Amino acid sequence: MLMKISEFFKNLPRKKCTDCGKEIEEQHECYGNKCNDCLGATLYR
Repeated sequence: MLMKISEFFKNLPRKKCTDCGKEIEEQHECYGNKCNDCLGATLYR
């Protein structure tokens, strides 16, 4: 039986940084595989 596409995306594991293994806060336009700490990025909120 085929799974609903919404269930497929709900069940995906969280993305992790390839350098340190920390979970990445994903953004819809980002395909990166490193966290902001490993990239040396500064966030302004």
